[in-house]
Amino acid sequence: MIMKRKPIVALIYDFDGTLSPGNMQEFGFIQAIGSTPEEFWTMSDNIARGQDASNILAYMKLMFDEARRHGIQLRHSSFKKFGQHIRFYEGVLDWFRLINRYGESHGVHIEHYINSSGLKEIIEGSPIAHEFKHIFACTYLYDENGIAEWPGIAVDYTAKTQFMFKINKGIFSSRDAKKVNDSTSDDSKRIPFTNMIYFGDGETDVPCMKIVTMFGGNSIAVYDPNNADKKASARKLHRQGRVSFVAPAVYTKESRTYQIVCSIIDKIRVENDLKQLSKFK
Repeated sequence: MIMKRKPIVALIYDFDGTLSPGNMQEFGFIQAIGSTPEEFWTMSDNIARGQDASNILAYMKLMFDEARRHGIQLRHSSFKKFGQHIRFYEGVLDWFRLINRYGESHGVHIEHYINSSGLKEIIEGSPIAHEFKHIFACTYLYDENGIAEWPGIAVDYTAKTQFMFKINKGIFSSRDAKKVNDSTSDDSKRIPFTNMIYFGDGETDVPCMKIVTMFGGNSIAVYDPNNADKKASARKLHRQGRVSFVAPAVYTKESRTYQIVCSIIDKIRVENDLKQLSKFK
């Protein structure tokens, strides 16, 4: 008897506001420069607005400038230490084990990815970093002494869409711009969009959500259960047809998020079985 190959299901997450209730800079870095989140993000927005610049590059420059002004050396290890203090929504720490176990028992292989405009270096220091097949996020370039000196990758909402196609084709290089644009048959793509589940919390996630749903996958708008405005925004995305589902950002076994994802996994497995049965013998 020929063993069937398990389909791969990719769970792709934004980070800030999706897995964590705040921006990752707010769990150590902003305090280290003697600022508040409100002050830091106001300064960042003023830089971007005043010079008609990228919001992502603005915050990366502000981090660099403020660290230097306060005598803080931004090494890779420094960022990772900040990541250790990130707070997560309820259930996140056990979420990956739960879903991996469900996938394994239901005939699919689960992979987790990050697709974020936050900093890869901080995410790598978080207690969940080891759960991800790959982390697509902003990074810095480092000098010969290992100190950050310039943005290396800035991930805005359009860059996020590029990473979706990289996951689709099994490309794990942020720099690659050739393989991702090569024409390949659907059968040769590592993870079809139908096997993707995208988690996001805001407007910057909309292009990724739309791409996934347009190609037959599923997107989930999650929201802070203690924030009525976030809930209203998520429901608006659903009314507009931009997302498949809406759920509080709770990741326990009893949560709506878990129920949705398990049901999608079941659907993917059944459709994969039917596809195999439809082939001529």
